[in-house]
Amino acid sequence: MEQTTTRSATVNARISPAASGLDVLSRREVARLRDAGAGGLHELLRRCALAVLTQGSLSDDARALLDRYTDFDIQILQQDRGVKLELKNAPADAFVDGHMIRGVNELLFAVVRDIVYVATQIEAERFDLSDSAGMTSLVFEILRNARVLRPNVDPNLVVCWGGHSIGRAEYDYTKRVGYELGLRALDICTGCGPGAMKGPMKGATIAHAKERRRSNRYIGITEPGIIAAESPNPIVNNLVIMPDIEKRLEAFVRIGHAIIVFPGGVGTAEEILYLLGILLHPANANIPFPLIFTGPRESAAYFEQIDRFLRLALGDEAAKRYTIIVDDPREVARHVRKGIERVRLSRLENQDAFFFNWALQIEREFQVPFKPTHEAMAALNLQRDQLPHRLAADLRRAFSGIVAGNVKEEGMRAIEKDGPFEIDGDRGIMQALDALLASFVAQQRMKLPGSRYVPCYRIHSGNGAVSP
Repeated sequence: MEQTTTRSATVNARISPAASGLDVLSRREVARLRDAGAGGLHELLRRCALAVLTQGSLSDDARALLDRYTDFDIQILQQDRGVKLELKNAPADAFVDGHMIRGVNELLFAVVRDIVYVATQIEAERFDLSDSAGMTSLVFEILRNARVLRPNVDPNLVVCWGGHSIGRAEYDYTKRVGYELGLRALDICTGCGPGAMKGPMKGATIAHAKERRRSNRYIGITEPGIIAAESPNPIVNNLVIMPDIEKRLEAFVRIGHAIIVFPGGVGTAEEILYLLGILLHPANANIPFPLIFTGPRESAAYFEQIDRFLRLALGDEAAKRYTIIVDDPREVARHVRKGIERVRLSRLENQDAFFFNWALQIEREFQVPFKPTHEAMAALNLQRDQLPHRLAADLRRAFSGIVAGNVKEEGMRAIEKDGPFEIDGDRGIMQALDALLASFVAQQRMKLPGSRYVPCYRIHSGNGAVSP
């Protein structure tokens, strides 16, 4: 690193990649990354890079982070010896004694890698994005380019979902579960942020160290709209930025061999509905996919409420696809280990890859990016007179819109301009949804503790509003 000037909280620096993975860029790619215009990639690069440089930030407000570092800038330097990044007014916490922390360096260049790759591949029209198979191929290629797909390795990747805003008891529990997973030689994949996304990784690192296990994977999968609200935690050693939430969710279920859900808020509910919507599709009825809901004893009521909502909205058949285990990290890990063995045998029998679940059928309604405008939210079909997996798809979109209104810059601006999103549907489902969301607010699962939450939604049920 060639450091130039420093001031109280920021640093100007030139950074070379600390590891292989992004050695050269074409002139056209460099030009796109420098382009600050409407069709350029510079603002996207700036926002994602700033999120990486502020690892450990306690804010979940994407705009607050940008406002705090209004003069931050990043530029690509193409030189004879390879790529360098020029940082201006970068957060000083990313540096130690004049050098950028290695983990931050690696994730920063991963940002450049993924932004460039996704843009060039889509612009080249390499994939038919009007086709479900084309969508899946794009997800596969992004993951392969990020080097997170490992052949010749038995299934061992556990995806952990849960809230970024959780209490201390819940956070400590996620670490205990991660520890038990690590003792069983299992790797961890999360949404890369704090809270339930960090805890399992932290627990697993201790177990992996005790077992003297090397080449551990702590994969963080995010997307541009949410990365600033959920900056990558320091344990992530493989960062992947997918182009949108739908491809992020598909990446989780394609590479994961089991999924554990810890307590969370609307983002976690969105993830649950996405996966259950896929698993409830008749074509996926016989595909094993371990799914466990778990938390400490203090969280038992949380999962009871989630279970009630899912049974009411999607029926008891949905409940057959998940197992609830309360306050028993060791049993969670054992259940996951047994489930992954069933996955391994199924993949062998069906000659499916261990590193990517090609057999799972995911329809376009789960793949097409949902733009949470006021019109789109009001048009969601949340009635019972449809197949459960299709209802799950629109319920997922409803939660996705609330996530956008809570923490995504575009969604927050839409709420400020036009007021709360209007959500309407079957009265029973709407009442259950209102109760679920109200409990999230009461338990501070919508915002980080200490932040006042102002609802970005208003729920109706045909005859009038259920929630104010």
